[in-house]
Amino acid sequence: MRFPAGVAASAGTRTATCTGSSVRIRTGSSGGTSGRQPLGVTGTGHREIRLGSGGASAEHSSYCARPSERPADCPATGHTGPVNAPGPAWQPSPAQQPEPPSPSAAERPGLPGPPPLQVVADKDRPGLVLETWFIELAFLVPTVLAAVDVLAQRTGGAAVTRFPDLVRNPAANLVLGVLTYLGVAAVVPIALLLLSRTGQGPAAIGLCRPTWRRDVWPGLGIAASGFGVVWLAAVVLIAAAGPHNRLFVQIPVGHVPAYYVVYGIAISAITAVAEETLVSGYLLTRLEQLGWDPRRALLLSLTLRTSYHVYYGLGFLLTIPFGYYATRSFQKHRRLTRPIVAHFLYDAVLITIAVLAS
Repeated sequence: MRFPAGVAASAGTRTATCTGSSVRIRTGSSGGTSGRQPLGVTGTGHREIRLGSGGASAEHSSYCARPSERPADCPATGHTGPVNAPGPAWQPSPAQQPEPPSPSAAERPGLPGPPPLQVVADKDRPGLVLETWFIELAFLVPTVLAAVDVLAQRTGGAAVTRFPDLVRNPAANLVLGVLTYLGVAAVVPIALLLLSRTGQGPAAIGLCRPTWRRDVWPGLGIAASGFGVVWLAAVVLIAAAGPHNRLFVQIPVGHVPAYYVVYGIAISAITAVAEETLVSGYLLTRLEQLGWDPRRALLLSLTLRTSYHVYYGLGFLLTIPFGYYATRSFQKHRRLTRPIVAHFLYDAVLITIAVLAS
C-alpha cells in the first residue's frame, strides 16, 4: 500500500504522524476480519485503526480534533465526519470557509461611523459648490437678518416676545403663528431633492421614522448633555460679565395661555427639522463629497448654526455645546433623525417650561 508523504511504513504497522501525536494503522491479512473496526487507543497520544482486507476506513476521531487532549501546537481540524485512512488532510469546502472579519469603525481612517462618501469628480465640483452655496444662503440670509432685527429691537427697548401678536384672538394667533413659522423650513424639501438626485436619499442620511433605541433615547442623552453644559457655562459667563451681563439678551415668552405649549412644540419641531437638515444633513454630506476634512466641516457647521442665534447677544455662545453634540452625532452615525429628535426635545422642554411659568 502506498502512503502519502508524512506516513512512515513498518512491518505490520503503519504510523501516520499528526502534529503533536501519532495514529497507528494496523493492517490485517486478507483472511482476517473485514469491514470497519472501532478505533482503539494504544497509548498516550495514539489511536489504533485495525484494517481488514476490505480497506482502510474508520470513523474520524483524530487526537488533533479533541480540544481537551490536544497540545497547544496541534491545530483543530474542525472535522467530525467519516474519513478514509490514510488519505489527504481534510480541508473545508469554500462554502464553509469563514468570511474575513470586516474592519471595525475604529480601524477605518478618519471619524468612526459609516464608510466615507465618494469625492465628486473635478468636472462636477463647480456645480456642487454652487448648489451648496445656494441652499445655505437661501436658508441663512433671512434667518440671520431676522435675528439681527430682533436683537436691535430688544436692545433698543422695544417689546419683543417669543410669540408675536398677529391678531387679537389668542387661538387664531397660535394657528397663524405656526403657519407663518413654516417659512423657516421652506428650503428643506429643495435640499432633500438635490441630495436624492446625487444618490443621497432620505435613507442614506438617516432621515427615517424615529425609534426608541436608535433615536429617542440617544436624542434625550444629547439634549440632557447639552442642557447641563449650557447651564454651567451660563453661570460662568454671566458671573464673568459682571455689570455687563446685559450683553446676554433674553427673549421673553410674555403672558400667554397655557395651551400655547402647542405653539412652542410646533415651532420646536419646525426648527429642529430645518436646522438639522440644512446645517448638518445637507451641508456635511456635501462637504464630505467635496473632500473637506471632517474637523473643518464641523467648524463651518457650528459657525453657521450660531450665526442665526445672534438675537441672544453674547448668549449665542451658549448654543455651541448642543450644536457640537448634534453635529458630531450626525458625523459619527450619519443618522439625521437622532439630532432632530435631540433638538426638538431640547427646545420643546425649554419653551414648555417658559410657557407654563408665564
